[in-house]
Amino acid sequence: MNKIKNIAIQGIKGSFHHSVAENYFGNSEVFEECMTFDILVDCLLNGKSDVAVMALENSIAGSIIPNYALIDVNDLRIVGEYYLDIQHHLMALPNQSIEDIKEVHSHPMALLQCKEFFKSYPEIKLVEARDTADVAKEISDRQLFGIAAIASETASNLYALNILQRSIQTITHNETRFVIVKRDDEILENDINKASLKFELDHKRGSLAVILNVLSDCKLNLTKIQSLPKINTPWKYAFFIDVTFDAYSDFDKAKSIVKIMAENFKILGEYKNAKS
Repeated sequence: MNKIKNIAIQGIKGSFHHSVAENYFGNSEVFEECMTFDILVDCLLNGKSDVAVMALENSIAGSIIPNYALIDVNDLRIVGEYYLDIQHHLMALPNQSIEDIKEVHSHPMALLQCKEFFKSYPEIKLVEARDTADVAKEISDRQLFGIAAIASETASNLYALNILQRSIQTITHNETRFVIVKRDDEILENDINKASLKFELDHKRGSLAVILNVLSDCKLNLTKIQSLPKINTPWKYAFFIDVTFDAYSDFDKAKSIVKIMAENFKILGEYKNAKS
């Protein structure tokens, strides 16, 4: 494997994408901070970054559907995955209590995952922002009293903020699945036992069931299925699935059959199952 020199992350240092990049690759890499996933993909396509970290689904909020489309349309390859336990902390400048807070700014996903907590504070205005860590940095840089952020503990340490309340997410076990994507399918890990696939089917009875039976007969375990409508073809859908397997030969057999039966079959990535 070639040396990874630059990693694109959504958000800035202190974001959850930054945490995943550090945990997956180590602490010595150079990070390209991207405020949107579109910019992140552009960094890959123009060669500015060697690899990118992209959130794909959350155990509370579900799939981040636009990111599936970004991977597919731009022919990116998933070469790894990482599950991060997301702990949302309420933080602000020192010497304040939660009673001093008039507004809380954070990414819409973070606000959604913490909405039950704020029912006890109806006087606090919730404001959507583009990134959790970016809000923390802005509060620190501009010395904004009366405004709090929802972000990671890493962000509080980086930007010298005081944590007013820890783990305010509604559901304690809040996990996000991130994928590692590249322009090519260079293998980053050994022990490949998971794959992400995309295919389309005719709109007729039983077409999806037949494919699922093939996967089962070939000893594959379906861990994820997500459908996306084809914009230019009303009522026709593309299916994105994740499968795990014990033997690569079983997967090899299954994909050769599905490739014949389905339309526009594509392998989005083959990599190591982070849950195994």
